[in-house]
Amino acid sequence: MSNRGSIYSIDNLVPDQYQISLNETIFHNANGYIGVRYDFEEGYPDEYYFVRSQYINGFYDHVPVRRSENLYGLVTEKQTMLNVADTQSIKLWLEDEEFSMYRGTLLESRLFLDMVKGITVRHVVWRSPKGKVVELKIIRMASFHQLSLFTIDYEVLPLNFSGNIMFESGHNGNVYNYCDPHDPRMANEQLQYLTPHNCEIKEGASYITSGTSRSEQEVCSCVKNILSQKHTLEYDVNGNRAICRINTRASEGKKIKLKKYSVFCDSIRSDNPKMQAEVEMGTALAVPLQHFYFKQKEYLADYWNNCFIRIDDKYESNLSLRYSLFQLIQSVGKDRYCNIAPKGLSGDGYEGHYFWDSEMYIHPFFTITNPSVSKILLEYRYETLDLARENARILGHKKGALYPWRTIMGKECSGYYPSGSAQYHINGDIAYTVIAYYLATKDLPFLLVKGAEIIWETARLWMDTGNYYKGEFHINDVTGPDEYTCIVNNNYYTNLVAQYNLSWAVKIYKLLRPYSGFRELTQKLDLRESEILDFQNAADHMYLPYDEELKINPQDDSFLKKQKWDPASIPDDHFPLLLHYHPLHLFRHQICKQADTVMAHFILEDAQSEETMYNSYQFYENITIHDSSLSYCIFSIMASRLGMEEKAYAYYEIAARMDLTDAYGNTDDGLHIANMGGIYMTIVYGFAGFRLKENGISLSPILPAKWDGYRFKIVFEGSRIRVEVKNDTCLLHLENGAPKEITIYQETYLLKNTLKIRRPPRNTNVEAPVKDNEEVHP
Repeated sequence: MSNRGSIYSIDNLVPDQYQISLNETIFHNANGYIGVRYDFEEGYPDEYYFVRSQYINGFYDHVPVRRSENLYGLVTEKQTMLNVADTQSIKLWLEDEEFSMYRGTLLESRLFLDMVKGITVRHVVWRSPKGKVVELKIIRMASFHQLSLFTIDYEVLPLNFSGNIMFESGHNGNVYNYCDPHDPRMANEQLQYLTPHNCEIKEGASYITSGTSRSEQEVCSCVKNILSQKHTLEYDVNGNRAICRINTRASEGKKIKLKKYSVFCDSIRSDNPKMQAEVEMGTALAVPLQHFYFKQKEYLADYWNNCFIRIDDKYESNLSLRYSLFQLIQSVGKDRYCNIAPKGLSGDGYEGHYFWDSEMYIHPFFTITNPSVSKILLEYRYETLDLARENARILGHKKGALYPWRTIMGKECSGYYPSGSAQYHINGDIAYTVIAYYLATKDLPFLLVKGAEIIWETARLWMDTGNYYKGEFHINDVTGPDEYTCIVNNNYYTNLVAQYNLSWAVKIYKLLRPYSGFRELTQKLDLRESEILDFQNAADHMYLPYDEELKINPQDDSFLKKQKWDPASIPDDHFPLLLHYHPLHLFRHQICKQADTVMAHFILEDAQSEETMYNSYQFYENITIHDSSLSYCIFSIMASRLGMEEKAYAYYEIAARMDLTDAYGNTDDGLHIANMGGIYMTIVYGFAGFRLKENGISLSPILPAKWDGYRFKIVFEGSRIRVEVKNDTCLLHLENGAPKEITIYQETYLLKNTLKIRRPPRNTNVEAPVKDNEEVHP
């Protein structure tokens, strides 16, 4: 991947309040373990509001959920992600003048994110009120090589003066979480969850150890400042805050370099965070900072090679796409103690909770590009399986596991059960993802040790939730993906993923039976042949709503009986609806927050006819208002699937520009990470028609009219395949690994080296393609 198209930048930096908050998100640094929102190191004038925020993925405190009617089983305590410390502060004095972007004269200024190097850079040429001119280059990095490490590389070049300068580098343990009392998607009160227990200086480094108020967790942050030339250094420790003052002599034309190292360790992953922080800092200082820059670039080079995707001659589209994929690798958890939140590690939105977003919008990307990442995410679900079993018991189920709708450590956090805990489909979503990972990798050991147990325990939950009525298996009083339609009977999406879950529970039982460890596992779970037969029977008799008159899949049993509500009649300033209408008002209308049945048709397209999916799409498109960022990409994918190319492209464009243009007006709360996975899916699963199924992989590419071509890579069963789509051809090349069968336009080929397939003309029936079966050898 070249630097072209991999740098996102803004110039002329004197941000107002809006831009400050937006930059905090857009230019944040993260590596899946730590996340650091972007703020100027020197801060901002007093009239601006900002909260320096630094997070650890999976590190949390418990927070009481207050309600006046505390019925049995309702959530009384939730988890929230924490702002753990502020290690970003660096103030600079040129003799008696303090540097500020809001004083003096900015001669040059630029802020940019380099997605090849994995760094954020601010470049400034500033003239002080007294005429001193200085050039600053400030590089920030959250290391992929050493996950605990965040660095600030602060370079000062005096251009027209020599004299004394001073750095004041801060390390503050008195930090608060951001809140927004007007947005139900955010925490509604600002609290200091962490209490600093100790702030000390040891061997020239500051250590702050803090404890949570309720979860009995501990975190230690350590900061070390290193200057490149002769200097004096003194520490001031006051009230759990350490300030390191460094004085040195500046010479005109000579660079001065301050390197600030910060490491973070928590008690979830370490028995002694303070001791581990000492080890981590020692590791960081054992090699030059350039070593970490090299390893950062090396890590990303491998990542970009595996997930390569490019649109021919579309600079802005590629930039948006690469930005999205960069944020996915920044956000995704790198160990079994965490997952990926809707905002990643870019902000406090949704309090750092993990939802179904991970399985249905982010796994589809990693599973076919970097499957080892998907495996780690699934290991988190396995680690929390016992808590999912506990959750099932709380909700009245005697057997099986029910994963929480939103969580950090495995317990339910949703305070509003109609659109939270009632979303039982999360069980089917997780099962679907385990199956997809297996289909992409054929990783039998994972299936035997962890995956099968997830599949069987989630399948048991459906048996205890549903019941037979007139010979069909019904699932009542649940909520599907559409959160404006809650507590319904036989939500189509839920019933379909339950059927898939149950069917695969049977298949995996048969698949693993010959292998060592199968008997021990089934004995551990007390899983018997009779129960497997029950799974199969329920799957075979699953009730899937269908309306004969409209020839569609109703979203649930009552949806078509509800009052219609024309979205065009809703005032523009009443979106999103959840902030302007009572939930019951929403529940009583035929209005959809996001793709629900349309989503089901995407992930399990073989369950219905083309006619049913097409009619359903037309029906739901008219009543879906896309109040969720998860919606546009699904409508794009299904429009591609159903031959509506212009519509598919229009929805893709909306999804693609969501965060960099702040289309929803809330990017300052954090990025829409699931949509970023969705952008990838609109191209690979949408325009390219990629599908991963039990019988293998398939493609049915279309080419948007505004594009000259596009190309991408996928990984399947250890083989990497490059796909190129042009106006009249589809070219596939096996980059490495064993030959693979692949279906293209419903015709199966064996890809040994290179395949060149002639694409059907635009707007023709892809079920009757014109193709060449040509094996080309370079």
